[in-house]
Amino acid sequence: MAQQLLMPKATAVWLVDNTALSFDQIAQFCKLHPLEVKAIADGESSQGIKGLDPVATGQLSREEISAAEANPELKLKLSEPKVRVPESKRKGPRYTPVSKRQDRPNAILWLVRNHPELKDAQISRLVGTTKSTIEQIRGRTHWNAANLTPMDPVTLGLCTQIDLDLEVERASKNRGALADSEHGSVLLSARETESEMPVEDEGEKEIDADAVFAKLSSMKRVEPEEDEDNN
Repeated sequence: MAQQLLMPKATAVWLVDNTALSFDQIAQFCKLHPLEVKAIADGESSQGIKGLDPVATGQLSREEISAAEANPELKLKLSEPKVRVPESKRKGPRYTPVSKRQDRPNAILWLVRNHPELKDAQISRLVGTTKSTIEQIRGRTHWNAANLTPMDPVTLGLCTQIDLDLEVERASKNRGALADSEHGSVLLSARETESEMPVEDEGEKEIDADAVFAKLSSMKRVEPEEDEDNN
């Protein structure tokens, strides 16, 4: 990874205020446009910005500044860092907070039952577990197998619905088309569920007049006949 200047605009403010460097030299060093440096010098774009000393941060030396002040054609270069911090590379399963680790076996059981097409590596990426734990839950040899309850990992907050759908889609492509006997035994992803929802016909349905009048006739109340006067 290429070394980058910390807080370029704040560094430019300090160089403008404390050195005799040209606008072009400061712009080249801070990766700014010369007009931006000129605006900083005129006080138009540096309100509220506190200058950052690149010498104090070890990104530039006094000798480099003096040489550049004497030679306007000289370009400033970042000093080599004294300490190199190795880049962190994420390896292994996803980190799971301690408060949610007790729910992880339940999530694994849910994935094993509802998405048997998922590989152990995919389940490990989703909920942050080990292959041995997955094998124990598959074979019902887990120490707490009798008390496990299948629970959706998305509901538990162990993974997102997007991550789950992505892994299911990958597993489906690698596995190929399912046999007819296997349909219904595997949950579909949210995307597939939405695409297979039936669309209602927007056209108006024909009304059967005879059926409507027959239904109305059956709902009429039969009123008792009034007694005739004997007078």
